[in-house]
Amino acid sequence: MKDKLEQLAKSLEGVLHTDELTRVLYATDASAYSEMPLAVAIPRTEADLKSLIAFAKQQQTSLIPRTAGTSLAGQVVGSGIVVDVSKHLNQVLELNTNERWVRVQPGVVRDELNLFLKSHGLFFGPETSTANRAMIGGMVGNNSCGSNSVVYRSTREHTLEIKALLSDGSEARFGALSFDQFIEKCQGENLEAALYRSIRAQLGDYGNQQEIRKEFPKTSIERRNTGYALDLLLDSSPFTAGTEDFNFCKILCGSEGTLAFITEIKLNLEQLPPPETGLLCVHFNSIEEALKANLIALKYHPYAVELIDHYILECVAGNLEQEVNSFFVKGNPAAILVIEFSANTHAQVLETCKQLEEEMHLLGLGYHFPMVFGQDIKKVWSLRKAGLGLLSNLPGDEKAVPVIEDTAVDVNDLPAYISEFNQILKKHGLHSVHYAHAGSGELHLRPILNLKTQEGNRMFRVIAEEIADLVKKYKGSLSGEHGDGRLRGEFIERMIGIKNYQLLRELKETWDPHHIFNPGKIVDTPPMDTMLRYKAGQTSPVFKTVFKYQGHNILQHAEQCNGSGDCRKSHLMGGTMCPSYMASRNEKDTTRARANVLRTFLTGSLKNNPFDHPEIKEVMDLCLSCKGCKSECPSNVDMAKLKAEFLQHYQDANGVPFRSWLIANYGLISRFTALIPHLYNFVMSGRMTSSIIKKIAGFAVKRSMPELPPLTLKAWVNQRSSQKRDLHISQKKVYLFCDEFTNYQDAEIGIKAFLLLEKLGYEVKIPNHKESGRASISKGLLRKAKALAQYNVASLSDTITADTPLIGIEPSAILTFRDEYPDLVEDCQLADATKLAGNTYLIDEFLAAEMKAERILKSQFSLEKKTIRLHGHCQQKALGLLSATEFALGFPEGYEVRTIPSGCCGMAGSFGYEKEHYDLSMQIGELVLFPEVRKQEAEVIIAAPGTSCRHQIKDGTGRKAAHTVEILFNALSDPDLVL
Repeated sequence: MKDKLEQLAKSLEGVLHTDELTRVLYATDASAYSEMPLAVAIPRTEADLKSLIAFAKQQQTSLIPRTAGTSLAGQVVGSGIVVDVSKHLNQVLELNTNERWVRVQPGVVRDELNLFLKSHGLFFGPETSTANRAMIGGMVGNNSCGSNSVVYRSTREHTLEIKALLSDGSEARFGALSFDQFIEKCQGENLEAALYRSIRAQLGDYGNQQEIRKEFPKTSIERRNTGYALDLLLDSSPFTAGTEDFNFCKILCGSEGTLAFITEIKLNLEQLPPPETGLLCVHFNSIEEALKANLIALKYHPYAVELIDHYILECVAGNLEQEVNSFFVKGNPAAILVIEFSANTHAQVLETCKQLEEEMHLLGLGYHFPMVFGQDIKKVWSLRKAGLGLLSNLPGDEKAVPVIEDTAVDVNDLPAYISEFNQILKKHGLHSVHYAHAGSGELHLRPILNLKTQEGNRMFRVIAEEIADLVKKYKGSLSGEHGDGRLRGEFIERMIGIKNYQLLRELKETWDPHHIFNPGKIVDTPPMDTMLRYKAGQTSPVFKTVFKYQGHNILQHAEQCNGSGDCRKSHLMGGTMCPSYMASRNEKDTTRARANVLRTFLTGSLKNNPFDHPEIKEVMDLCLSCKGCKSECPSNVDMAKLKAEFLQHYQDANGVPFRSWLIANYGLISRFTALIPHLYNFVMSGRMTSSIIKKIAGFAVKRSMPELPPLTLKAWVNQRSSQKRDLHISQKKVYLFCDEFTNYQDAEIGIKAFLLLEKLGYEVKIPNHKESGRASISKGLLRKAKALAQYNVASLSDTITADTPLIGIEPSAILTFRDEYPDLVEDCQLADATKLAGNTYLIDEFLAAEMKAERILKSQFSLEKKTIRLHGHCQQKALGLLSATEFALGFPEGYEVRTIPSGCCGMAGSFGYEKEHYDLSMQIGELVLFPEVRKQEAEVIIAAPGTSCRHQIKDGTGRKAAHTVEILFNALSDPDLVL
């Protein structure tokens, strides 16, 4: 097979991966399953797809269509060739605004499509919680819908036509057919004609019709993805009089890639919803009360009714982004219903909310009724959509498991159904999370199980079987939106009866007689408790790590990644995570891929040092350690931390590279070069000398190197102290952390920070401390960083208090006190490290707090008007501190601040200096940051608190960016200070 795969690879315009690493990365999706594929194909053209189909038929293997890989039922897990269409087959092909439709390739991202359509006043209605990375092909395959399905229903209702490749390699275009067109399609000897003749025979049989209508889920349930949608095809012409035209798209939607390979999709579009939107977030003391209120809410024609239960709210604790998003929560509700209304005016929304609140009060439902408008709406929906990832944060090996993830019943049956559901779990000593689509009769229900144990594995099946019977009792759908896959396929016969299940098998056999397309999904599915990601009786190895992992070990921290793929969003969707993926669009460069490879090798390694695997090193290489995942990943997977830990142990086995040693010892080396700044600058600015030194060090020749100031910050402070100036001593004392980057590289900024604080009335002292350790952490010299952390904690813990805080200038350096130090020091220093972290501030943050407390006044600054465009440092954004910088920069009366919607600048400390990373570094800068900076007029101030960011902006655009303190220093109303 190896030789044949090599020949196949040569025939493709795209790429075929057969290496173990890539196969590991595609062995999982967002489900509980894992299976190594034969290969991974990244096709460029439809011709590639035809070649893959021919190969699969000839070699008796299979193709597994994949887009974002966020499926929850194991739909894109299998032993064949995974075909990832996300990288190249992602174009919008045609838009017709008059008829309101668009034709796209399967790799188009749903939210990116709507971004494109917005200027035309149109949008594609169905959504998912993964909409900023979910692709149209996956939404069709899964028949996806989301929180707004009470209005826009599912993808099926909006799919007009599908162009697909059939199992014999032929092309077919499916769409609505009149009676005569349907009869005409049945003629001929090709496979397409056989499909129409087969469905005519199946659905034309009166006995089959009776059986389908008897056994399939209630037609009142909008969300039903149980098997192939024969019930919907039956309710179309020519089989049922007075119904809509026959369209095979209804059955292809929800077919999970098992019938054909979709290449183009024509979608119906909607006009943009009314301009005014508001949320009524009703708090309840029980789930039962919330579900009763749900029926009341639906009477008012909302755009969405979503439930968030107390388990989700409890998981928010410790998630930096979601704690901000839970601003509307009061007390400890058992459940919250988020009810969305849209109207033409704000007053109309308010009136509807008021009427609903009054009715609920009359019925004794709910205790708190906050209304949310404007930008805060996005925060509420972000909290709801983060539910899936937040559930991965449970400590230890117990997790909220997707086993009966999205059962759907008639919305009127939902209260009784959930009551019986909870009784079943209680009988087994279990409890469940409840969240999501109450308005559609579907709650995401996840029991807490440990699949690494025999008992957890047993209960995985027991719960699936008992809930399947309960769903059947209510004539519901075992899947409301997430599909059957290999999780629920086993139970379809139980749900629709033996005869109907046989019809599904016949359908599959007609479309795909050689089982080329995604076999083992929907029909002929293996037992649902086989090929699980975690094995029963699995024991976790013991790892001796440098970092602490707060209730987890390092493997469990990596396992928090559940595959939801938040790290696959593009730069168009905003945020920082994941910069390397945003530039490359390769799965290997996602946070998910890094977590998966780390989990796989740490679990299965037979080496004494389980980190000693070059495969881990390869997939970690393009992690910029930006910390975007620390806040944006709903599971809080801190990949920068995991990468640093991995590098320490990998280097234990393989040695520290020379360049890594140079970077990690930046402070030590700078101590010597600072003695000869003019010579250093002369050498590093000379084309020949600089080129030689960069090549020796492994730096990019194209990258400029920062110059050294004539005097370090510490030298300036010492020189100034020796002059014994008669300074006014303020009652407010602060300690300035003289970080290694400011001291040796950006001394002028440090001096201005010192003088700015003094001018604003603070006594400034530099305490005894060593360098931050940031450079050592970035290069995996964690034991060195730990020694620095322990020294600094011991030196500063008595000095630094709430009244005498520690303030830092360079975000990456000062934030080590907040982010890494508590996890680095020994337990005996943990309390001191935690206290020190609580009294340590980025200077922007400190100034903003003092301004809000009116200890700094607007009168101390100029009235001159300035426009500032701000690029935030990644680690500053990861800890939620960018708003403080925005506030501080906008504090002077005439200063207008607008934040550039950029993620990582691409420099990321030493990353952008390194020769093999330079090109990617600049690609990342070109995504958003560089174009936005180039657009600015010369008088616009570019602000960037990070030293690496300022350097990247200089190299990428030629513009000089300023630190916050430089801008505020220059804004002083009386800046008569000696530098």
